[in-house]
Amino acid sequence: MDSKLLFAVLPRLFCQLLALSLAFVSAEADDRVSKSSSDIVAYEDFGAVGDGVTDDLPAIVRAHEHANEQGLPVKARSGATYHLGRRALTATIATDTDWGNAKFIIDDTDVEDHQRSLFEVKSLLAPIKLKIASLHRDQRKVEVYPEMDCWVRVESTAKRRYIRRGLNQNKGQFQNDCFILSKDGTIEGDIDWDYETISRIEARPIDEKPLVVSGGEFTTIANQMKQEKGYNYWHRNIHIARSNTSVVGLKHYVTGEKEFGHPYSGFLSAGSCANVTLRDCFLTAHKTYKTLGVVGKPVSMGSYDLSAGSVVNYSLIGCRMDNICDTTRWGVIGTNYCKNILLENCVLSRMDTHQGMSGDYIIRGTTLGYIGLNAIGRGRLIIEDSTIQGRSFFSLRSDYGSTWDGTVEIRNSRWIPSCGKPVQPILMQASNDGEHDFGYPCSMPREIVIDGLEIDDRNHPEKNYKGPWLFSDPGGSGDLNAEAAPFPYVLTEKVSIKNLKIASKKKLRISPNQRVEKHVKVIWEK
Repeated sequence: MDSKLLFAVLPRLFCQLLALSLAFVSAEADDRVSKSSSDIVAYEDFGAVGDGVTDDLPAIVRAHEHANEQGLPVKARSGATYHLGRRALTATIATDTDWGNAKFIIDDTDVEDHQRSLFEVKSLLAPIKLKIASLHRDQRKVEVYPEMDCWVRVESTAKRRYIRRGLNQNKGQFQNDCFILSKDGTIEGDIDWDYETISRIEARPIDEKPLVVSGGEFTTIANQMKQEKGYNYWHRNIHIARSNTSVVGLKHYVTGEKEFGHPYSGFLSAGSCANVTLRDCFLTAHKTYKTLGVVGKPVSMGSYDLSAGSVVNYSLIGCRMDNICDTTRWGVIGTNYCKNILLENCVLSRMDTHQGMSGDYIIRGTTLGYIGLNAIGRGRLIIEDSTIQGRSFFSLRSDYGSTWDGTVEIRNSRWIPSCGKPVQPILMQASNDGEHDFGYPCSMPREIVIDGLEIDDRNHPEKNYKGPWLFSDPGGSGDLNAEAAPFPYVLTEKVSIKNLKIASKKKLRISPNQRVEKHVKVIWEK
């Protein structure tokens, strides 16, 4: 062929070949999307490798974007190991997701943004605007009728609550409440405060269809960053912000913890939503580190595997962890502002409500470890068919005033103080000398009912042990002078006791505090 003709033809042939190649690639991509669109979305359809080395997070983000657009479920490849990399990306989960037996590696030794979640379970429904002129404590209905049931949060900047005391003291938080507002104007979730005016209101529609995230084994290689003062929480987690969501059968492990590390805010974190259930999940407690508090003194630094904030109806069912009596590990969970909490058939190192909860706080068929059960708030605290291994059977947090406005019911349960270590057992631990304004009146539970409790105090202190106390000394002085205190601490009115067994055969004493001893009416029932 003539050389001039050859040079004239070659560019044309090259363009034709390039066009065919691009068409093939485009068709292949369209075929991948078409294939996933017709059935179930797979991470590999969008470029994931699953070899435990390649950064698969970008592909995972794209896969969920497509699934959300098409309303399709997502399923991980059986046996795959996905590395989630260091990039500041978040995969939005808005459809059912089945991770099965797939594994996920989260390497936190080097990341772009440690406050970014890896996954966010999110509703695709847009927030709505509501107008509520005022609210009152325990109000059950308003003359407001949204088109869909909504999770609602109201706030008043006129008053601060939960003004923390101690080494982590603060100025408190603006008064707020969350609740479910139904289409007929009824309210689910106790309104804790009065609102003459509402400064801010947020309303998120509740999806009628439940969303389920199931399976998956996640391993976090912990960060090792040194921190000298304050808290700098890490996320790199799964955040649930959608109502009617369940997480089932997920496992989370933590490795690589060394001398230093920043705290974590909760690997499974739920916030600003309603009806969240974690079922049959395995969790890991984090190593306890130290930092300097706001007053410049050392404090232990809390790092959580579970957290919940402003959730209405939060349930943990069949959730478990190892080493619940390992004192080098921080308590596995912390919550704030939740309404109605249920723990059923769980094994955890502790259950803790920080800045209050209200409604029903139910612990059923559950074992809690060395940090035990902590409570702040109002409503009914119910412990039944459970084993508690904290130093106290339950404790009211002193940094928030040791307050529980309501009742406590204990049925058919067992208490092993401090996981069997020799300590002076105190059934209810509380501390409030009446000298601090927490932003609300503080009180012990109004009434306590005990019907079936075994206190296993066989490993009691050897010297001068005379039996367990029912209450601690809240004033720390042996005599609480309520009349002189600027913010009086209200004592329990009545305790009813039935079917109590004490392993040491010692008697249950009331309190080392004289005023508590005289004030509380204890009724022994047959």
